[in-house]
Amino acid sequence: MSVEREAMEFDVLIVGGGPAGLAAAIRLKQLSPDATVCLVEKGSEIGAHILSGAVLEPRALDELIPDWRDDPPALATPAKDDRFMFLTETKAFKLPTPPQMNNHGNYIVSLGNVCRWLGAKAEALGVEIYPGFAASETLIEDGQVKGVVAGVMGITKDGEEGPNYQPGMELRATYTLFAEGCRGSLTKKLFETYNLREGVQPQTFGLGMKELWEIPKEKHTPGLIWHSVGWPVKSDTYGGSWLYMLGENLVSIGFVVGLDYTNPWLSPFDEFQRFKHHPAVKAMLEGGKRIAYGARALNEGGFQSIPKLVFPGGAIIGDSAGFLNVPKIKGTHTSMKSGMVAAEAIAEALKAEERAPVLEAYPANLRASWVWSELEGVRNIRPGFAKFGLWGGMVNAALETYVFRGKSPWTLAHHDDHSQLKKGSDAPKIAYPKPDGVISFDRLSSVFLSNTNHEEDQPAHLKLKDPSRWKGVNWDTFGSPESRYCPAGVYEAVGVEEGQPRLQINAQNCVHCKTCDIKDPTQNIDWCTPEGSGGPNYIGGM
Repeated sequence: MSVEREAMEFDVLIVGGGPAGLAAAIRLKQLSPDATVCLVEKGSEIGAHILSGAVLEPRALDELIPDWRDDPPALATPAKDDRFMFLTETKAFKLPTPPQMNNHGNYIVSLGNVCRWLGAKAEALGVEIYPGFAASETLIEDGQVKGVVAGVMGITKDGEEGPNYQPGMELRATYTLFAEGCRGSLTKKLFETYNLREGVQPQTFGLGMKELWEIPKEKHTPGLIWHSVGWPVKSDTYGGSWLYMLGENLVSIGFVVGLDYTNPWLSPFDEFQRFKHHPAVKAMLEGGKRIAYGARALNEGGFQSIPKLVFPGGAIIGDSAGFLNVPKIKGTHTSMKSGMVAAEAIAEALKAEERAPVLEAYPANLRASWVWSELEGVRNIRPGFAKFGLWGGMVNAALETYVFRGKSPWTLAHHDDHSQLKKGSDAPKIAYPKPDGVISFDRLSSVFLSNTNHEEDQPAHLKLKDPSRWKGVNWDTFGSPESRYCPAGVYEAVGVEEGQPRLQINAQNCVHCKTCDIKDPTQNIDWCTPEGSGGPNYIGGM
């Protein structure tokens, strides 16, 4: 049965209120003030679902808003001191800082605050922004994207129309930009519909977990940027930490684990909690208080994993495409620039008497921009760690950086993360220490600090394509890895003691990190968009 919906028409529709989407909106209105531009965001407000370290390289922002330093986002703190550490279980050794990680001229920021600030700039230019408006379906007619359906609400768990049912609206546009971030639910379907990943390497991902702490003033050094590799993960697992000191005695601390890890008993969340007990880290946190928590997957494939970016009626920008520069540990500047380049292509297309359906100028101009050369120059560093492990990867990174200078005559390949797990019986189990509630914490208390909430009476947004597959594959072969790789306690094996294991999905806990959609060994978990405003509500500072 077809659903009747009201429709709104725009020149340009942008799906996602992150750095790429907001930069595109601002650039469009700078170039085409009369163009109608709409941006929808599934979070309750702009910034509610934004999570990153983050150190901002201001290159794209300088191009977009040259005078931004006169009125900067809240908590933006100039970078001052870079430290790159190698950790053993009890010691910390300072290593030379790789040139890509030199942060002179950069800023420690709350990326959520940056997006809130950009959102205000966009609205001031006339962009229509609708937060809490989840895009759940792409409108495709005669092979061309015509917009999205957004704002569907009030469907019950049983799939029926509840008393507060709203059919949503059709938001239609000449061009639609998809800026959903890593593993976007609509974007992954576009990949299939238009075969956008043909001829490129598989995307590879990491899981980043972050906490925001307030520490004693005497321990706080604004502008300190501290990274580590080594302990607690083994040398065959890609991973590392960050610790950034913002203003107001705040510390952003986090840990990233590459999702190509092989041991199904590994728990990224517990590795993060264990990491904080390292003497060098604990000393910086003691006497402080954890005030927020979050988690998010990130694209690590870089240059060789960039998909085809355009299709009739639209384009993919930002981390939906995967513009993260892994050696820099930064992607905001490249994501913003991609949105700006796409906006420039649209501005030109809107001037034409006959508007071309495919924005061919966008990928062409992006290839001519600094984004392309920057990512191409570091393309072999992340896959080098997958191929050679920590030590071999560091040697490869040094050769790529200092000897070949990004111009080596080969390109290393990636592999699908979900295919890398060993059988549970072939991998050593890992005994993690219990959290002490002072430095380390459990999942549920962490999720509480993310302010996560979903309307209870709605269809689960985490779906098993084939429920029967879980027992025979996930449980029998891999020991239920989803119960460990999920950083929010969504997946739980119950009935084990009775000899009747089954999977319980606590969708209420989901912080929208998308790890399950990525790492499930048979790609059986499908992350779909819940009702608008569902999920985390990250505070300013995250």
